[in-house]
Amino acid sequence: MKLNLLRVALLATVLFSMNSCSSDTAEVANSNNTSTVSLTAKDVTYNYSDTELATMALINDYRLSVGLNALEKINHISVKSEEHDEYMITNNVVNHNNFVERSEDIIKVLGARRVGENIAYNFVTPESVVKAWLNSPTHKENIEGDFTHFGIAIKADPVTGKKYFTNIFAKI
Repeated sequence: MKLNLLRVALLATVLFSMNSCSSDTAEVANSNNTSTVSLTAKDVTYNYSDTELATMALINDYRLSVGLNALEKINHISVKSEEHDEYMITNNVVNHNNFVERSEDIIKVLGARRVGENIAYNFVTPESVVKAWLNSPTHKENIEGDFTHFGIAIKADPVTGKKYFTNIFAKI
């Protein structure tokens, strides 16, 4: 019952926020989830590119500059980000499809209480995508959000070479 209510609430959040298709957030209220990360989540590996690491560093630099905590990267979140990039490339779309499933996975596996997502397409440098996110109120809200951890994936379409970005935030 509680899980079904959570799914309905997450789906409603996604549907109401699809107007901008740039940023999504889901929150679990009064969840019994703890901040413990499961052993399987700790064992996940992700090979970060220099671009991904630079983008994460820019986000953390910005957060620190406005008095917020730096976010800790979690490989499991980056794997979920990569899966979404692959989905967008395969389907030739830029959207938040399946955000509910990604957020539910992060809530279940990592014990997250809140999950947010920023996506972007066709930016060339870490600086350009972070600048664009900061100039967008909904993206900026996630970057400045009450989160503790994050993950990112930046993948290029093998046909067009255009980059797809998925940045997921979590409060654990």
